[in-house]
Amino acid sequence: MQVYMLPLELDRYLAQFRRIFLVCGPSFRWSEAGARFAALKDRAVFFGGFTPNPCYEDVMEGAALFRGSGCDLIAAGGGGSAIDTAKCIRHFAGACTLLLAIPTTAGSGSEATHFAVIYRQGVKQSVDCGLPDAVLLDPALLDTLPDYQRKSTLLDALCHGVESCWSVRATEESRAYALQAVRQIMDSYAGYLRNDPKGNAGMLWAAHLAGKAINISQTTAGHAMCYQITKTYGLPHGHAAALCVAKLWPYVLERRETALLAAAMGCSTPREGAALFQTILDSLSLEPPACTEEELNRLTASVNPERLGNFPVALGAEDIRKLYQTIFSVK
Repeated sequence: MQVYMLPLELDRYLAQFRRIFLVCGPSFRWSEAGARFAALKDRAVFFGGFTPNPCYEDVMEGAALFRGSGCDLIAAGGGGSAIDTAKCIRHFAGACTLLLAIPTTAGSGSEATHFAVIYRQGVKQSVDCGLPDAVLLDPALLDTLPDYQRKSTLLDALCHGVESCWSVRATEESRAYALQAVRQIMDSYAGYLRNDPKGNAGMLWAAHLAGKAINISQTTAGHAMCYQITKTYGLPHGHAAALCVAKLWPYVLERRETALLAAAMGCSTPREGAALFQTILDSLSLEPPACTEEELNRLTASVNPERLGNFPVALGAEDIRKLYQTIFSVK
């Protein structure tokens, strides 16, 4: 994977290709990077027919358009939804075309992972699509992020670093990426929340490192628990993941990797690390919604056992139910 850091490198990269299929939302099309694609005129084909949680039908529509487009590059500009959609379009179209990812959020890390998340008949699926071939990391693309999205993507990147470090599938390489990402987040997140250029650049790189970490280790119980929260209440993915991860810390306080995490966060003990994570979450004023008993049952039943198996402590259905109860005020 080639990683580019400057917008001018995008022009040189695009010049290699005859025709480009760009997967993006409206906000990217009107950005400076989007203008570079628009300047290509008849060399660019735009596809924006996907939802925030991409579904199989979106991907099939995009794959059909791509097959008839004559394009020799797929590019994705946007957050995790746009990049995951582009990865799946290439996968389901059976194309050997190169894929360029241009993240516009500092959270999902999708530009650094080989899998993508889509929904088929309402059920979340992880599709092994392969890594993008090139990535452009341009901090200026974060300038217009809304405040809530800025907060939730920060939490998504932090959860990726934390969960990757915990994962039973972690390797020496993935844990190094995860801890580096956490350190970078702690150094950058205050400036990122102020929309400071240096903070934006640091968070964009941290999210990329965290993506490289989960590409190896995958995520754990926090992500297993969060998807149905997003589906039921519409909470952004990072917010939902952080609500879950905050409640999982007590289960792993005695583990070595939690001590490493605490040190990466600038804390002396695992308990201080857990408290700091909760403090960061609380400081962002992202409150969980109320939950009915019926919704609690549906949340508990939705959890993917495979992702639970990545968590270093065995969790049963009753444990999951109790965790959800501590997150929500149950009506």
